[in-house]
Amino acid sequence: MLSSIVFIVLFLAAVGFFTRNVRRLVRNIKLGRDVKVDDNKPQRMQNMLRIALGQSKMTVRPVAGLLHIVVYVGFIIINIEMLEIVLDGIMGTHRLFLDFIGPSVYGVLIGAFEILALLVLVSVIVFWVRRNIIRLQRFIKPEMKGWPKNDGNLILYFEMVLMSLFLIMNATDPAFQALESGNVVSGFIAPLFNGMEAGTVHLIERSAWWLHIVGILIFLNYLYYSKHLHIILAFPNTYYGKVSPKGQLDNLDAVTNEVKMMMDPDADPYAMPEEGDTAEEPAKFGASDVMDLNWVQLLNAYTCTECGRCTSECPANQTGKKLSPRKIMMDTRDRLEEVGRNIDANKGEFKPDDKQLLGDYITHEELWACTTCNACTQACPVSIDPLSIIVEMRRYLVMEESAAPTELNNMMSNIENNGAPWPYNQMDRLNWVNE
Repeated sequence: MLSSIVFIVLFLAAVGFFTRNVRRLVRNIKLGRDVKVDDNKPQRMQNMLRIALGQSKMTVRPVAGLLHIVVYVGFIIINIEMLEIVLDGIMGTHRLFLDFIGPSVYGVLIGAFEILALLVLVSVIVFWVRRNIIRLQRFIKPEMKGWPKNDGNLILYFEMVLMSLFLIMNATDPAFQALESGNVVSGFIAPLFNGMEAGTVHLIERSAWWLHIVGILIFLNYLYYSKHLHIILAFPNTYYGKVSPKGQLDNLDAVTNEVKMMMDPDADPYAMPEEGDTAEEPAKFGASDVMDLNWVQLLNAYTCTECGRCTSECPANQTGKKLSPRKIMMDTRDRLEEVGRNIDANKGEFKPDDKQLLGDYITHEELWACTTCNACTQACPVSIDPLSIIVEMRRYLVMEESAAPTELNNMMSNIENNGAPWPYNQMDRLNWVNE
């Protein structure tokens, strides 16, 4: 009875804390501007099933993709057993489903779980080796120092421990081992405990059971503070991801209508906007802080896996420039978290802190190094679009601060004066024919 009460208290506390963090997450994402993403629903659903559930973009790099699928499938399926553990904890029973579904079916399920647990354990060890011994280039970039590196390793340690505890829990359960069904991996571990007193083995089994469930509850609440939040957010992120052609950039309606009016000789420049016209001039052109971005872009930031595929594909980064699309997303998420803490500290209102995303987190040099080639969006395994954030911040620099590079200002001046990007008089534009 006491054990059940302790379990219920721990379980409710963990679920309550997780719920609080989910509300904070949703609140922070909603700080972004509203954007309509209710079009192409069949295509969006297909993208979610293919990319998030089917892991289709992970397998572009076969080795890492296969290992990730093993960890993803194994961890999700193994945690189906959480239902039995939770019910056992609440009711004070032991392997409740054994009597419910019978030894044969139960053995098949647990046997599959044990095989997956072993595969996950091996895959996670390989991931750790890639990060810390082989030290792949994309894992040792400047933005991956400190907490991002520790976070990546910590989650691997979590998975190693949880899988090991699951197998030890089964190996030290004499009743389960006596079934001789389902102990396809734990059966090889069980002999290590031969010769121990029954009470000691039982203590190890109970300790492994408790550590396993407590570890899963800790892992659940750790997600909010980790890049592994993508385990949850990959699904909505791929659903709300970009479905228009990758090379198509969005335009401000107010600017588009202004250009159309300038090109229409019959347009009245002083005409009042018609009722229902949504192209009114925005309060700010582009984005200088996270609140200027739309909520899908903020969802992108929280979904970033920090895998570095975007940065490893970026031609600007490959040539030694400071731009890293991964850092753009990490900086956006860090600034958004800072804004969220500001709101929490000021009773639900944001108190200006003399900081912003542009300048304090992301430099002008990073933004202008981008070639807008879309390699980062193509490489991302969860449909994140760093380019859209870069373009919005460039838009702010050009339209609000007139802070474009000299070369770009010269080009825009030539277009304004000569009708072309080149510094030649319009009357001379056909001189090439004479050559």
